[in-house]
Amino acid sequence: MSIFLIIFSLALCAVAKDETVDELKARFESARPEDRPELGIRIAQHQLRNADNLYRNGNVDQANAAVNDIVTYSEKARDAATQTKKHLKNIEIDARKMAEKLRDIKRTLAFEDQPPVEQAIRRLEDVRTTLLKEMFAKENKKENKKEKK
Repeated sequence: MSIFLIIFSLALCAVAKDETVDELKARFESARPEDRPELGIRIAQHQLRNADNLYRNGNVDQANAAVNDIVTYSEKARDAATQTKKHLKNIEIDARKMAEKLRDIKRTLAFEDQPPVEQAIRRLEDVRTTLLKEMFAKENKKENKKEKK
C-alpha cells in the first residue's frame, strides 16, 4: 500500500513539472504572494528554453514573444520577492543565469534579431540590481540596529 502512495506522489510531481506555460501563468495570477516569486521564475525559465528552441528553428517573432515573457515574469517574480521579502537570493541567481543564457543566444543571432534580446538582458540586469539592493539594504538595517544597541 505504501509503495502505491509513493508511486502516486511521484507521478503527481512529474505532472506538476510538465505544466504548460499557460497553466503556470494561470497559477501565477491566483497564487499566494509568497508563492509568486518561484512561479514567476519557473515561467521565465520555461520561456527561456522555448525562446532558445524557437530561435534555433528560425521562428524569430515567436521567440521574441517568449523573450518578452522572460522579462515580464522575472520582473513579476522580483516584485513579489521584494514585497514578501522571500526568495530574494534565489530570484537574483536565476535572473543572472537567464541573462547569461540570453547572452549566449544573442551571439548566435543575426545582427537585426539581436536588439530585443539585448534589451531583455538589460532588463534582467535591472531585476538583479534591484534584488541585490534589497538584500544588502536588509543587511545594512540589521547592522545599524546592532550598532545602536
